[in-house]
Amino acid sequence: MRKRNIIMALMSSAALVAVTDSAIASDWGSFDGVTVEAKLIGGQQYEALYGRIAEWEAATGATVNIISKKSHFEIDKEIKSDMAAGTTNWCVGSNHSSFAPQYEGLYVDLKGLVSEESIAEFVPGNIKASTVDGELLMLPRAQFDVSVLYYLKSNYEDADKSAAFKAEYGYDLAVPETWAQVKDQAIFFADPPNFYGTQYAGKDEAIVGRFYEMVVAEGGNYLDENKKPIFNSDAGQRALQWFVDLYEANAVPAGTTSYVWDDLGQGFASGTVALNLDWPGWAGFFNDPESSKAAGNVGVAIQPMGSVTRTGWSGHHGFSVTNDCTNKEAAVSLVNFLTSEESQLAESAGGSLPTRSAVWDANVKAAQNGDDPYRAEALAAFAAGAEYAFAVPPIPEWGETTNIVFPELQAAIVGDKTVQEALDDAAAEVDELMRESGYY
Repeated sequence: MRKRNIIMALMSSAALVAVTDSAIASDWGSFDGVTVEAKLIGGQQYEALYGRIAEWEAATGATVNIISKKSHFEIDKEIKSDMAAGTTNWCVGSNHSSFAPQYEGLYVDLKGLVSEESIAEFVPGNIKASTVDGELLMLPRAQFDVSVLYYLKSNYEDADKSAAFKAEYGYDLAVPETWAQVKDQAIFFADPPNFYGTQYAGKDEAIVGRFYEMVVAEGGNYLDENKKPIFNSDAGQRALQWFVDLYEANAVPAGTTSYVWDDLGQGFASGTVALNLDWPGWAGFFNDPESSKAAGNVGVAIQPMGSVTRTGWSGHHGFSVTNDCTNKEAAVSLVNFLTSEESQLAESAGGSLPTRSAVWDANVKAAQNGDDPYRAEALAAFAAGAEYAFAVPPIPEWGETTNIVFPELQAAIVGDKTVQEALDDAAAEVDELMRESGYY
């Protein structure tokens, strides 16, 4: 597909369908009568891509049977259960760079099944993060993740609010540049139970990842170079105190300790949350009047600073093929299709950040040449935010550590433990895990 057509496709979904109908008909192989079973991450922001599966089925004669569609945390638990039970003969699974090191032996090395030319079309950093112990375990989809700040613009256009805020806090009300300012503004804007200043994911890996990036922004880290836990440092205490203070001030919804990503997306789209740190996949959803009461009132800015740097917990989604799949050729064809240039164009049109170099270029040019200032603003914010991106520790035990840490973070947030007690208890358990795993 020529670059001119790429840009036109981004500007019109109808044009995209027309291009893909003609371009993919003979590209994906012939698998008449084959059924490919898949376990996929679920959520509103992923449905546009899955809607394209019918095109692959029509082109190949195969059928895709999605046997599970859940949040990645639930999919992760299900996959680990399958591994323990030896029931991994389904073929295609959603994967993530943060989770991939945990699935030892489950997925095939795609370097032997996908051409070098195709692999070279992806952003090199994403391919590197998809590779574990030399094996390419997934192909990245258009879901490169780093979170930036979505906000309701009307809060910064109200003269009375601006005057009241300056009188109380001593500085001008503007889109926050630091996490300290986010806390001030979230408390100021909050009017529970009708309106909240901000929100955060409050369980599972979601809150640990947020805590981890806040620790880094405060100048600390999660583990040291020997994999020893160090998040109970002064930086860790400052990071966790931020979550605690917002909860105690009723600036976040009371149910925030049970929230994960879909809850946050729907919360901001309800128009009842002022400031929201969130992923690129929600950008289109938030500004779509069919799905969001915030549409037309959404601004997007680079993620704020901690004491030392900006937050930047990052990773990317992808698709993998199991070693036990009985038709790997068909499964790889489906993965190639779901991560293809055409699929990434379609998926990134909703706000997701692509992992193919050509699609990055097309998105930027389309935003620059088009008439969608919101899209251009969002792309600029995510491009700036990506400069601060960093991954979680690339160890199989990352997920296990989050299962240890998140209940302790929750205990501090709801007041069952002090910040220091919670972090010390979590660090002691993670230290035991790291010792048992042989790191030191």
